[in-house]
Amino acid sequence: RAQKYFKGKPGAVLTFGLKGGYEAAKRFISRLKLISHLANVGDTRTLAIHPASTTHSQLSPEEQAQAGVSPEMVRLSVGLEHVEDLKAELKEALA
Repeated sequence: RAQKYFKGKPGAVLTFGLKGGYEAAKRFISRLKLISHLANVGDTRTLAIHPASTTHSQLSPEEQAQAGVSPEMVRLSVGLEHVEDLKAELKEALA
């Protein structure tokens, strides 16, 4: 299906956890400026989301764990921005 929609063009969705758990992940998201805080994937813009406080927030911690969502998890869908701009944004948000 991805081949049909993206016509062989690469894309990237990264999932990672932050030391410091839930609060560290929320703080990271709140510091983003260039990267949008949205649940979409496959957009031309780089997007980030903290599933535990957004898309899966209606679930209990146990249900989140069963769904593969951890408190420290962040998902990043990489768009078309210049790589140096993204690196600078991520470095600043992680500081």
